[in-house]
Amino acid sequence: MSAPVPPTGEPLALDLVNTRPTIGDLLATPDDLRTWWALQAERLPDAAPEQVTAADLAAVRAVRGHTARALAHVRRGEKPTTVDLAALNEVQRAAPAISELAWDGSVVTATRRRDGTPGQRLAAWLAEAAADLLADPAVTKIRECEAHDCVLLFLPAHPRRRWCSAARCGNRVRVARHYQRHKNG
Repeated sequence: MSAPVPPTGEPLALDLVNTRPTIGDLLATPDDLRTWWALQAERLPDAAPEQVTAADLAAVRAVRGHTARALAHVRRGEKPTTVDLAALNEVQRAAPAISELAWDGSVVTATRRRDGTPGQRLAAWLAEAAADLLADPAVTKIRECEAHDCVLLFLPAHPRRRWCSAARCGNRVRVARHYQRHKNG
């Protein structure tokens, strides 16, 4: 059986939180983080480095934990802990962002960049994504998948959406219901 593929396509902060499904951890090793980083490459300003360190992994997993706990509160309209908010702020401060100006030959360009190691920069980008999501009024619309064995979160584009993925959990739930209806028939 192949290793589970981390789900992608939700806001970046949700994709990060969703790397911790019901069973296991999709960011258990530095190689797992490198794989996830590569899957998110179009959404992140830095490409995954050849070597991802244990420190990089620890920084990203810490952001994931603080984000998950803060989201659990904010989704219910409750105040998140000061510790979680302060930690997300501190991670962003550790790799400050600037708009780096350059001349491309005809116009001035501004590229958002961060200082620090690759892991510090990734953790800061993820903490910033978490801050954006936590401050977004849509945060209260985030749902947990309705499949009984799934804890993944999603931001529904349609109010009737019930599963993290129609192909992943939706099909599994529909097949199980069909089986239950027809097993005694």
